[in-house]
Amino acid sequence: MTSRVEHTDVGAYALGLLEEDDRHAFEAHLLGCAPCRAELSDLSGMASVLSGIGPMEDYGAPSPEPVIDLLQRKKRTDRKTRRGTFVIGMAAAVTLVAGGLTIGTQLSVGDAPPIAQGHGSHMGPAEQFFADGTPIEGKGVDGVTGGLVVESKAWGTHAALKLAGVKGPLECELVSVGKSGERRVMTGWSVPPAGYGVPGSPDPLYMHGGSATPLKDIDHFEVVTSAGKKLLTINA
Repeated sequence: MTSRVEHTDVGAYALGLLEEDDRHAFEAHLLGCAPCRAELSDLSGMASVLSGIGPMEDYGAPSPEPVIDLLQRKKRTDRKTRRGTFVIGMAAAVTLVAGGLTIGTQLSVGDAPPIAQGHGSHMGPAEQFFADGTPIEGKGVDGVTGGLVVESKAWGTHAALKLAGVKGPLECELVSVGKSGERRVMTGWSVPPAGYGVPGSPDPLYMHGGSATPLKDIDHFEVVTSAGKKLLTINA
């Protein structure tokens, strides 16, 4: 079957509802689609909220497991129907599992890169992947620190970034630099004025992205600003 990638797949991908061929196709699509990467970053904590909250009966709300099961059964429905009802279903799921809790989510569409999210009470995919891996420490400037956890994929290279000691406002990108000198942008974000991993804003930033360059062909990675300043260099 030939998989057809749509921008609306980002929500289904975030909750792991895509079938295997659709998932691989969407991961390849993410490499060249900045809006989808931005939306995935916004939704990165949603799956953790739905699956990470413990028993909710104490809050007078149903356990999240039936909600997850309900969403997973969307796999067996028509793709068009699933996409059309996904946002409504996800909003209903959050309402059911949250009960007396307050969960705030702000989604915005604009020309500016998204404000990246730091550490929260639930690990997002990038933070979880980083925590489970073996980080490669980078060499930073002006007090910037951080590193990467990388893995080889069939479509290229996946990396999770941890960044601290950076003050905003800034616009940044994670770039892979091939042994041939080829540069590929893996992901981009905005740093708010408060910054990440600095006094008054101690939580580091976690982001992840992908490069079509195979890991074996990458020399190093860079975190650079939109003005071209190199903040962090990490050897592959």
